[in-house]
Amino acid sequence: MGAGRTDTGVHAKEMYAHFDFDTPFDIPNLVHKLNSFLPKDIVIYAIFPVHDEAHTRFDAKKRTYEYHINTHKDPFSQELSWYFHHKLDVDLMNTAARLLLDHTNFQSFSKVNTDVNTFNCKIMEAHWVQNNDRLIFTISADRFLRNMVRAIVGTLVNVGLHKISPKEFNAIIESKDRNKAGFSVPAHGLYLTEIVYDFCR
Repeated sequence: MGAGRTDTGVHAKEMYAHFDFDTPFDIPNLVHKLNSFLPKDIVIYAIFPVHDEAHTRFDAKKRTYEYHINTHKDPFSQELSWYFHHKLDVDLMNTAARLLLDHTNFQSFSKVNTDVNTFNCKIMEAHWVQNNDRLIFTISADRFLRNMVRAIVGTLVNVGLHKISPKEFNAIIESKDRNKAGFSVPAHGLYLTEIVYDFCR
């Protein structure tokens, strides 16, 4: 049972899965054997025991994503970041991003046809950092809706382009209408970077 699903093309720097097994086994040997036949883009770093009721999906306390934008064309980063050459107002994007922490319902940034019971999420951090030609958006929450991060980033990019103001960004959140939010940025710039549990931290 995996900790969750990501859109096709999204990267994961950290991911967890749990399985039930009654017989003791050699953990280092199993890690070695798994890595010997898994595809080259998947690696198992560790296996460790947890309590019987532990669940990788439902016990997660916090998940963190990063979105990477390259502002100058780089052929070596084509599949690892989104190349966007227009100038962005990072300060204004951070002003708008801080507004996310004031809300809990993020239906405006969710896929329309989804089977969730609630659109509520508790966002704990949301900010942009400029590092030379790389612009990185970091966001942490107790849970995320389908397509949520990519839709938030697309809408914040519209803020950075001065197409909408932070006040209008706030109104989009309050509208609970996906049609009012911005576009979904490409999946290959998105990274799941951390999942936090009580039983392994």
